[in-house]
Order: sequence, then structure tokens, then C-alpha cells
Amino acid sequence: MQSAFSTLDWLVFVSYFILLAATSTILSRTKINSSRDYFLSQNKMPMFAVAISVLATSQSAATFLGAPEYSYLYDFTFIGFYLSALLAILFVAYVLIPKYYEMSAVTVYELLEARYGESAKKQAGVMFLIGRILASGARLYIGALAISMILFSDITFVHVALSILILMIGALAYTYFGGVRSIILSDVIQAVTYIGAGIAVLIYLYYSLDNIEILKTLSEQNKLTFIDTSIDGKFSLIALLSGWLLLNIAAFGLDQDMTQRVLACKNKNEAAKSLIISILLTIPVVLLFLTIGALLYLFYMQSSIEQSFDGEKITIFMYYILNEMPEGLRGLVTVGAIAAALSSANSVLGAMASVAVEDLYRPWKLKRSQVDEYHFVKASRAAVLFFAVVLSLMAMISYFWQRYSDLSLISFALGVMAFAYTGLLGVYFSAIFTSRGNQRSVFWGLIGGFLTVLALQPYSFGVDLGFSWQIVIGTAVAFIIVQLGGEKSE
Repeated sequence: MQSAFSTLDWLVFVSYFILLAATSTILSRTKINSSRDYFLSQNKMPMFAVAISVLATSQSAATFLGAPEYSYLYDFTFIGFYLSALLAILFVAYVLIPKYYEMSAVTVYELLEARYGESAKKQAGVMFLIGRILASGARLYIGALAISMILFSDITFVHVALSILILMIGALAYTYFGGVRSIILSDVIQAVTYIGAGIAVLIYLYYSLDNIEILKTLSEQNKLTFIDTSIDGKFSLIALLSGWLLLNIAAFGLDQDMTQRVLACKNKNEAAKSLIISILLTIPVVLLFLTIGALLYLFYMQSSIEQSFDGEKITIFMYYILNEMPEGLRGLVTVGAIAAALSSANSVLGAMASVAVEDLYRPWKLKRSQVDEYHFVKASRAAVLFFAVVLSLMAMISYFWQRYSDLSLISFALGVMAFAYTGLLGVYFSAIFTSRGNQRSVFWGLIGGFLTVLALQPYSFGVDLGFSWQIVIGTAVAFIIVQLGGEKSE
């Protein structure tokens, strides 16, 4: 196992954080007069910057390390998930986004208020917040675990907690003062950083394999399959056009974390373009990291390795970083992993604060007293701080839960948003395509979708059903429950 950072690695690491400090200071210099300015930047964000921000948010430290792991173990069929996302984005861009802009929405859950009443908006917002605390807290922990391994050469609680704080302070530096404007523009910096790190690794790996016929060997090992035509494959065509399609519609159109920056565009047309461009840029980025995994397969093809670190199972990319990577490049890949984690952390702080303030706190406060608009700006910043603390605590809890519980918190927490998505999908499809449903049936539809997916997990009743089918069934159950509510006027 390599020792801790070299001097050159630390130089790269410190330079990156100097860049973070400088850019966060510059980007925070913006006048904010209302919470709408804070969360949507007066609808003045450049379309291409929003597209890059969506790309950065859709990736994370888990993707940074997980995509190479998939192609190392299997093939390139994971790319099908993003081809499914392209279809989903077309639906979101031309069906959902126009509706959000028609009502000048700050959060996506305002559509439910217009259709079913204020309580429906609050219920969807609460479900989003609960799911995000669990899911994003776990993602933060995964990113911190990777950073602790590289920076400190161990995964003791103190060093993992310090890594969590490094990530959260970096996220707060952009989010607290500048709001969504700083988040979007900083995401451009993070995307360039981790894509650049990926390209550097790819080039280094490629020249490490100078005695191997890469394409011929990968083909002989059946590693170059891009489309899964089987019936029951995880990313089969059937799964891509059913459950994964629904999941992507929810992720890009019903999740405030992803949709907030799209609502900051000048109009619905630019918002639609930003979404489409984002996925067209994401596909080659994912292919970059899948290619790294395929080259790692060739690199270790004749070797017997144990993918573990202090008893913790690690991905092949992490194993390569810890054992093979030269100084300098190791520092660059570390800041790449931090950039991937930061792009997810800062966006979720803004998204959770927007739902908490606009959907929950503002209606409550205005019913009790009249306050000026700047009160909600201060409330928005307070909410960002609050959720930074909550997510950090959730990430630290994940450290202990993963070690002392039979149930994998990470497996559960990373799927929590998908559990919440089924209820949201059923409710939104009812709102958009039918005239049925009411506040009570919306509530039970959200709960019913979540519980259905939970019941279909192997650790619940031993049901072994592909996750894409769980999404389909959960959405169908939620939709039926909402439909049982009858017409809204009733």
C-alpha cells in the first residue's frame, strides 16, 4: 500500500483549495434581495452553464468510482442507463418544464399545490427532504471514505469525519452567500476538474498497456457489449424502457435537487435546451470512466488482487489509486473525487433549503405575521447551514451503521430517493394526465409508492425482483391510490 500524500500531491491538493477559496469569494459577490433571487438567480443563468451544472450534479464520488467498477466486472451496458435518461429528459423538457415556467415555480412541488392544494405540496416536500437526508448523507459518507483512504491512508472515524467536514465546508463556501448562481458556476469548475482528472488517468493507463492489443483483447473477453438484449439483465432494453426510464423522469423532473438549476434559466425553451445538452455531454463523460474500468481489467488481467482496505471492500479504481498511481497524478485524482462529491453536496444544500423555505416555512410564516422579503433571504441561508449540519451528521452516522448493523445503510440510503420517486411519479402522472385525485389520496399515494418498493426489497420479505420492476410496480400502486381519490372537486 502506498504511503500518504507526497509533497507534489499536497501541492496539487492545496492549489485546488486555493482555487476553491478564490472562486467562492468571487462568485459570492452578488446582490440578493429575495429568496427567489437566492434560489433562482432572477432567472438569468446562462443556458450552457446550467447544462454543465446538471451534468456535474448527476455525477458524484460514487459515480466517479462506481462506473469503472461496473465495466471492470462486466461490460459497457451501464451506458444504457444514460440513453434511457435521454428519453426521460425529452419528456421532462417538453411536458414538465413548460408547466413549471407557466406558474413561475421556485420548486417543482408547487405544481402539486396548484393541482391538489397546499398540503399536497408540503407532503411531497417533506418526502423529498427525508429521502435526501438519508441518500445524500450516505453519498457524502462514500465520498469522505474515499478521500480519507487517499489523504490519510486509513479510515478511522476521526479522519473520515475530517474528510466529511472538508467536503461540507467546500460546499458551504459556494452555497451560503451566493445561492444557486454560485452553485451553478462552481459546478462548471468541478466538472472541468473531475473530467480532467479522468482524462489524465485514461492517458496514463493507456500508455501503461503498450504491449496489449486493447480492442482485440477486450473483444475476446466480451467486454465491449453496449446493449443488453437479454430479458432479465439489470440494464436490458426492457428495463431501460420501463423502470429506469421512470426513475430518470423522476430524477430530472420531480427532484428539486436536479431541477432547481433548470428553473434558473431565462425561459422554458432555454431550460429545455440545457437539459438536453446536459445529457448529451454526460454520455461521453460516463463512457470515459467506463473506459477506465475496461483498461483496469486489462491492467490486472493476469494478477490476483484483493480489493479491500482495512477490511473495507473498495472499487478497482480506488485500489489502483492507492497502489499504482504515481505522485502528482494521485493528487489530481483526489481533487477529482472531491470535485465530484462537491458538485453533489452544494446542489443538495440549495435544493433542500429551497423546499424547506418556499414550500414549508414561507406559507407558515406569512399566515402568522407580515415580514419583509429579506427575512426569507436570511431564512434561506439559515436553512443551508442547518442542512449542512444534518447531512454531515447523517454521513457520520453512516460510518457506524455500516459497521455495526446487518442492514447495509448505504444500500438502503442510496435507494431511498428511488423509493420516494415511485410515489411522486404516481402523483404527478395523476396530476398531469387525469382529473382525479385529492389531497388525501395524494398523501396515501406518496406513502403507498414508498412502502411498495420497500416491501419488494430482499431484506423485507425475501422478494428477488429487479429494481427497475420495483419502480414500475411502485409507480403503478401510487397512481392507482391517487385515482381512488376521485375528482378534486369532491
